[in-house]
Amino acid sequence: MKNKPNIIIIAGPTASGKTKIGIELAKVLNGEVVSADSMQIYRYMDIGTAKPSLEEMEGIKHHLIDIVNPDEEFSVALFRKYADYAINEIINKGKVPIIVGGTGLYINSLTYSLNFTESPPDKEYREYLTNLAQKYGPNYLHDMLKEIDIEAAKNIHPNNVKRVIRALEVYKNTGKKISEYQAETKFNEPDYNFAYIALDMPRDVLYDRINKRVDLMFKKGLLEEVKTLIKMGYNKNLQSMQAIGYKEVFDFLEGKLSLEDTIELIKQNTRRYAKRQLTWFRKDKRIYWVDVYNKSLEEILSNILGYIEGKLKLK
Repeated sequence: MKNKPNIIIIAGPTASGKTKIGIELAKVLNGEVVSADSMQIYRYMDIGTAKPSLEEMEGIKHHLIDIVNPDEEFSVALFRKYADYAINEIINKGKVPIIVGGTGLYINSLTYSLNFTESPPDKEYREYLTNLAQKYGPNYLHDMLKEIDIEAAKNIHPNNVKRVIRALEVYKNTGKKISEYQAETKFNEPDYNFAYIALDMPRDVLYDRINKRVDLMFKKGLLEEVKTLIKMGYNKNLQSMQAIGYKEVFDFLEGKLSLEDTIELIKQNTRRYAKRQLTWFRKDKRIYWVDVYNKSLEEILSNILGYIEGKLKLK
């Protein structure tokens, strides 16, 4: 693994402080950040995705943020392609690539040598499935997936409509289960030499941080952001608008929910998402967990840097 490029990964559940730690690490190690967040790729969706502002980035270059419009198709395969390009660009500058995000599939595309399905996006079928989910609920699609790929259904939560749709689409277009593609590539030698770190804290503390973050999103203008997206012509059936925070606000704007219920539902859905993220990351034994609760920034960075130095022989 000596000749492979070194990358550092900072993962963990939503609201665990990954963005701040990634930026601080980049300052110490002369690095740049590559975002591994499936929602921060979208332009115009800033508040609901907790996208770092230019001020928060503190002069550290961030890659793979604001790269597609909300109505454009994006996939894990495209993420891997863009991430490879960004990583090479960073290394060619003599800097350190720091991957920061909570989208486990995106990170796995870098830590395993994945051979992606050559299944082109099927817009019509996606729209058909999205409409089914809107009409009958996410469990309806998940039941469809169970019938064709029970293994994929076990690993994809019913509420993760985007991934359920992709699994159904792959099967329709290739006749092969997405779980079979994943099984074939799971244990391939990775293309990168990596230090994989995840941030940890007590569950109740994380949930409190999530609740406060959602309140802050509304103070910052999440409702106005969604109204602007609607004025720009983006509708609730788009894959991007299935994101937590956006789909609930669409329901509020259509009169299906009160504002109070909307805020509470976003908090609840975000907490559930964080729980799924933790379950995903806990299964990966390659991860070095760093407890960030009641720790100073210096303590956290010292812990992480000590691990990185031993793993990647970085100074």
